[in-house]
Amino acid sequence: VQLQASGGGLVQAGGSLRLSCVASGDTNGDYALAWFRQAPGKEREFVAALRWGGGRYAYADSVKGRFTISRDNAKNTVYLQMSSLNPEDSSLYYCAARIRWTTNYRSATEYTSWGQGTLVTVSS
Repeated sequence: VQLQASGGGLVQAGGSLRLSCVASGDTNGDYALAWFRQAPGKEREFVAALRWGGGRYAYADSVKGRFTISRDNAKNTVYLQMSSLNPEDSSLYYCAARIRWTTNYRSATEYTSWGQGTLVTVSS
């Protein structure tokens, strides 16, 4: 599966953004889709994940209550709605996919497909 992320931009602290990740190719499968982020000089960190077939959602503690991951099956798209953004959320955001949900969903090494990244900058 190929992934194309978009929706990043510059936003003031307290604002909102919605990221999109469109999947193409062999999308027939029960995938796990996730968002990760990586700031300069830091390791890639887990943000949120869902099971494409439904029934599984997970969030990093740092974004719980502020970010929402969702999907539109008809559009083969996963979204990350981000609210109450703060400068610490500034990062390059990546979407990722793997076949089947895993209990190790927080680990970037579990994912086999990655989008190109979309930059989010939050000004104070």
